[in-house]
Amino acid sequence: MDYTFFDNVYEVVKLIPKGRVSAYGAIARYLGAAKSARAVGYALNQCASMPDVPAHRVVNRLGMLTGKHHFATPTAMQAALEAEGVEVKDDQVQQFDKLFWDPSKELEM
Repeated sequence: MDYTFFDNVYEVVKLIPKGRVSAYGAIARYLGAAKSARAVGYALNQCASMPDVPAHRVVNRLGMLTGKHHFATPTAMQAALEAEGVEVKDDQVQQFDKLFWDPSKELEM
């Protein structure tokens, strides 16, 4: 099976552990497409019907919930993160540096 870039994004996002977050750019870099952070976002915008892809765990490089408007409600992304023990205040993940999951460091290439 030939995987598309979007498929590869989904496979990486599925590996983000509960209670951790990653960033669009970190996923793009891991996939060898460092300048494709927006494409990672576009992929995640398309996965609403894929409950096995935890898109709520992907935020921007500062820990902001920039993708929240692509969820069923404006608070769904925050609620999903908080259900996993991630504290969010003013649309920003608290202790982002501690919770950040970098696939380039966590996964073998």
